[in-house]
Formats: sequence, C-alpha cells, structure tokens
Amino acid sequence: MASIALRSPSFSPSSLHSSRRSAIVSPSSVSLRFDVKCNASESLKLPNGRPLVPIIDEQSLPKYLHSRRLENSVNRSGTRLKLFSGLANPALSKEIAWYMGLELGKVKIKRFADGEIYVQLEESVRGCDVFIIQPTGPPANENIMELLIMIDACRRASAKTITAVIPYYGYARADRKASVYHTQGREAITAKLVANQITKAGADRVLACDLHSGQSMGYFDIPVDHVYCQPVILDYLASKSVASSDLVVVSPDVGGVARARAFAKKLSDAPLAIVDKRRHGHNVAEVMNLIGDVKGKVAVMLDDMIDTAGTITKGAELLHAEGAREVYACCTHAVFSPPAIERLSSGLFQEVIVTNTLPVPEKNSFRQLTVLSTANLLGETIWRIHDDSSVSSIFQ
Repeated sequence: MASIALRSPSFSPSSLHSSRRSAIVSPSSVSLRFDVKCNASESLKLPNGRPLVPIIDEQSLPKYLHSRRLENSVNRSGTRLKLFSGLANPALSKEIAWYMGLELGKVKIKRFADGEIYVQLEESVRGCDVFIIQPTGPPANENIMELLIMIDACRRASAKTITAVIPYYGYARADRKASVYHTQGREAITAKLVANQITKAGADRVLACDLHSGQSMGYFDIPVDHVYCQPVILDYLASKSVASSDLVVVSPDVGGVARARAFAKKLSDAPLAIVDKRRHGHNVAEVMNLIGDVKGKVAVMLDDMIDTAGTITKGAELLHAEGAREVYACCTHAVFSPPAIERLSSGLFQEVIVTNTLPVPEKNSFRQLTVLSTANLLGETIWRIHDDSSVSSIFQ
C-alpha cells in the first residue's frame, strides 16, 4: 500500500516570528540523526491507501499547530489578505488556507464552449493584498492562461498588491539557449517569456518553490521569493531508522550537484555521489558512469522534479549495479509524465518521496509513493510577505 505522509517540520523558536513560532523548518537548527525516530505525527491512514494528499483538518494537523491555527483564526479575522485558488491544485490551496486560519476567496472560473477561460471574482478585493495560488503544471498552457486571467481580474478590481503563488513554475527548463556544445540552436527561452507574461498581466510579486535553476528569478522584473522544499523532505527522512553513516546523497546529473551538496550537508553531512549523464534528446537520458562510492550504502537521489523518470531510473540502475543497498528517490515536483509510473514502480526504488506542489491523481498511485505536504511552509511564507517580514530567515 502507498504511504501518505503529511508531516509538519520541526522548528527553531529563536528564528521565527513571535506569533507563529514552530511553524516552519529551520534546517540549520535541526540535528538529523537517522538512528532515532523524529516526533512528527504518524502517516495518515487512508481507506484505500492511495497516495492522494488529504485536506488537513484537526485530526491530521500536528498537535503543536492546533493552538497556532486557532490563534490565526482569531487574530487575523479582519486581515486585508485574500487568498484565491485556480483549478490547478485546489487541494493544496485549501490546506494553505486552513493552516492560515482563512477562507479561500470566492471566484468563478469556467470554460466557454470554444475553450476560452472566464474568471469573475465574487467578492471585493479593493485595497487588499491578494495571493493567487496556481501551479503551472500539466496542462501547462491552460494553467498559465488561467493564472494570467486571474491576475488581470484582480488588477482591474483594484487590489492593492497581487502575488502569484506558483508552487511549480512551468516552462522553467527552457531557461537558456543551447550552448556551443549542442548542435541545436534557434530556441526560445520560454522561462523568460512566461515571466514577462506574468509581470505584464499585473503581478507585483511571485512566490515560487524550487525553481529548476536559480537564474529564473532574474527573468522577472518584479520581486521573487524563492522557497525551498528541502526541509519538508529532510524532516521526513529524519523519521527513517537509517544510520547516518550508511547514507549517501546522489545527484542524478552534474547540473544538480549544488542542490545535492546543500541537501547532503543538512543530512548529517552525508557523502556525495554524482551520476554522469549524457543526454541525446529531450526526455531521453543515458547514464555513463558514477562519481563516488555507494557500495553497501543507502542512496538518496535528489532532483527538483521527476517528469518521465528516465534520468532518475537509469541512475538507480547504475547505483544498484555499483552495490547500493537501497535507493530512495526524492523530488519536489511530481510531474509524472508517461511512462514515469511504470519506471518508478518497477522495484528499483525503496521509496519515492515527493511533495504536493503538483496534484497526484489517483491513477498515478503506486506502492512506493509518499506525498508530503508543503502547506504550512507556503502558508508561513505568505504571512511573512503580507507582514513585510523576512522570508529567508525561515531557512537559516
């Protein structure tokens, strides 16, 4: 049966806002020991054991957040902050709103017979700080257009500020033209194109999670708050009964070395290995060799997303061939384009750990899948933006 883990990270009181202490992980203040269990709540038990992220409620929210949620509900009832959700991931939007003690704003979104999108706000946003939660995952074009129309509707309704909360930023992989070492040329930089569209539509700020490359922040002419979901995965891994001396963090390609190195440092300063990959085309990868030692180790492969799972699957095959005892796959964005499910459920992975920045439909369920919630991380970040507080201090 699949494991659903809706876990809230451990927090460092000295680094958090006084009204919301213990709401977000502060990785540098957490000492991860893999031979003991963490104090996070147990995995949720769903009737069918399917890896669908549930809406958090009083029963599933960790006990230490109950009072904070009530405090938010009481103290923030007159706030000028408005949350609206598109249709891309309404479950995550409801979790964020519940954590913040707010109700989602009322909005009508429908499709005309010819496929055009219609958006109407059903409540006033005049003078409000508006946050629109809409990942731009599959179908990317539909979700991007829906986001742009929602931004325009809020701008024309006289919202004070508009923040586009984009847990998954589509088109981020096309972030540069082909280098001189590639044969292709004359390519579009769609990461910049989409950034221009969001800015021109009227957004004042963007909140994004684990962008494919940090340079994408520079494509926006408005402020970008870049949130890292690594603390959510680290907190979950801390609950595993694995000795830290047995761990090795593996980057599935050279481009992800910086991400894997930072993750390994938080993971009890685990050693690092790198899979050398030669790509022959889009969504096609071929593993050549391994840099580092994984023999007898528990390998934790880390990437920002899993699309067709070609890269991470070929990497896992190499790790097993090199003597790895177990292989865990971790990523923030579960895109899961075919044939990802077949590859991930083939038995190569002990567990596949993802977050709910993108919805995981029932058809994509499989035994090894674990979905972690980012609702409290995003909810705390939204409060800090609204309160003009530091966001970066969450991760210090």
